[in-house]
Amino acid sequence: MSVFSKLCAVFAAGLITLTAAAQYAQAQTDGPQYAPTMLVLDASGSMQRPDAAGTMMDAAKDAVHSFVDSAPAESKVGLTTYGTGTGNTDAEMQAGCRDVRVLHQPDTLDKGALNGAVDGIEARGWTPMGPALRQAAETLPSSGPRSIVLVSDGEDTCAPPDACAVAQELKQKGIDLVVHAIGFAVDAPARAQLTCMAQSTGGTYTDAADGPALKRILPRVSAAALRNYQSAGTPITGTASYDKAPVATPGQYLDALGQHTPKYWAVDVPEGATAYFSGTVSFPRLAGIPSVDDNNVVQLRVFGSDGQDCHASDFEQKTSSSDGVALTVAKTWDGATKQRTGGRGDTCKGGGRYYFTLNWETVSAGVPEQLPLELLVGIEPAATDAGPVAALPKTEFTEPTGETTPVTGGGSFNSAATLAESGSYADAVRPGEFVFYRVRLDWGRGLAYRVHFAPNGSKGSDSVSNLTTTLYSPIRERINSDSGVYTGSDTALPVTNSTGTVPIRYHNRDAAPTETRKQAVAGWYYIAVKVGSTFTEKGDQSAVPVRLDLTVDGTKENGPTYATSNDGVFGENAKPKTPESATSAHEDPTVAGEHSSNSWILFTATGIGVLALVGIVVLVLIARKRRG
Repeated sequence: MSVFSKLCAVFAAGLITLTAAAQYAQAQTDGPQYAPTMLVLDASGSMQRPDAAGTMMDAAKDAVHSFVDSAPAESKVGLTTYGTGTGNTDAEMQAGCRDVRVLHQPDTLDKGALNGAVDGIEARGWTPMGPALRQAAETLPSSGPRSIVLVSDGEDTCAPPDACAVAQELKQKGIDLVVHAIGFAVDAPARAQLTCMAQSTGGTYTDAADGPALKRILPRVSAAALRNYQSAGTPITGTASYDKAPVATPGQYLDALGQHTPKYWAVDVPEGATAYFSGTVSFPRLAGIPSVDDNNVVQLRVFGSDGQDCHASDFEQKTSSSDGVALTVAKTWDGATKQRTGGRGDTCKGGGRYYFTLNWETVSAGVPEQLPLELLVGIEPAATDAGPVAALPKTEFTEPTGETTPVTGGGSFNSAATLAESGSYADAVRPGEFVFYRVRLDWGRGLAYRVHFAPNGSKGSDSVSNLTTTLYSPIRERINSDSGVYTGSDTALPVTNSTGTVPIRYHNRDAAPTETRKQAVAGWYYIAVKVGSTFTEKGDQSAVPVRLDLTVDGTKENGPTYATSNDGVFGENAKPKTPESATSAHEDPTVAGEHSSNSWILFTATGIGVLALVGIVVLVLIARKRRG
């Protein structure tokens, strides 16, 4: 390859990389990220069968309207149908088995257009389920998490291609796609086919016996499809050695973590400041993984300015990773608050550059070689007035009164549903989901909560712990958690009872209980609810009704006075930076709750980079012309 050809290749690669970075930054300003989702609706002739409120098609339309009305405004939802263009006679089979129509693209939610498209559907024809699944997948974006929610009242009448084989084909291609299937008054063979489609992609199958049941189920299943875990942050690439590690300033970053491959990142910590660092890895749902191999461990370590081991480490272990979990390991580093003495260990004391490393050291069977990694970095300046002493008594739980508020939890820390005040909140969590909610706690305030899991009609085992609730701090450090057994029967009990925080104070970091030390920063506190398999006899995984009772109490306080100016511990209050500092410009959705306006910086950097690459190519062309 000639020098000119190589430069052209570099130019193309650089242009793609810079453009992708700019597009990513722009995407982060659009609010919570949801998985683009395609509804696939059966409109075959059998959907004209009678139902409680008319025909089954009428009931399906009503259920779609219920979902559309409750879907988040930022979500992207499309609509595909089959069976509307022909009748279902034998003479029309050839045309009917090609009759798949995309009625609405999976764009940002347009409730009027989507409801209008649904109203225009007329059920008439055949059931080309396999081609519809393939068409829906091709219409969704070509990268990132995607979901399909398919509603059918029977088997595919056009195979081949077999619908389950199409789902398996999509998964084998490595497409990040989850299919959730709903059987609308189906028989056993149809249930088996729909279950196979869902399980082949890590999705779930649900029975809807009639129209009212479908109206309850479809919005919940669709909401679950939208809330796949969405990794987010400013792109950064950790290194294999500390001396080449990129410097991260306060904010959230996105990297990738490979198996048994430690990565380093650098953080400059001022004298007297406290540093916070955490890494979050989301594990995909995997089928058929033996529980004995279902174990993952990520370790975090701290090193000093010369690469010296500061003997400060922490690790997080998950023993149900194949069920779909978010593993977060966090560290509060106070080395910069300690005085240097001139000894050998001084590189781990006082202000300076420190290095944080993560290592995925225990790996379970069947997981990908690499997984997305979210990094959260915080710097809290020294306090000249730290405020009141530690508050040890926990916030007292108060039984909520009034109506229960429906809420749809998010699939990640980044899209966690906000619980603004004390009260009772209702959601439905599907097996394999890790659902997040968040509560803003100012200085002096605390929370208490408990979670009820209502029966879902399953008849599961009572010997397997399959429920978990976890409370996280603003740096995503696990404060406490509880687990329990859920069988789906009428004996289901709350897994947590009156757990929560003490009032948030700076001096909590000096308290004796380790749990209290994690409650020393004001900001967003997260409640995560995890539901594992319910081991149903039918093989389906029905949604679990969840009620979260919340108390937010305490008098708001002024908090500590810091020795230096403070843009927020995680940079959430920072002003827009100059283009020269674009490599570290970022924002923190986990604390700010909204995105900053720094995306223009990456666009500026993109333009500068592109112009530089164009200049290189022009200079090469001029040199070649002169030699000629």
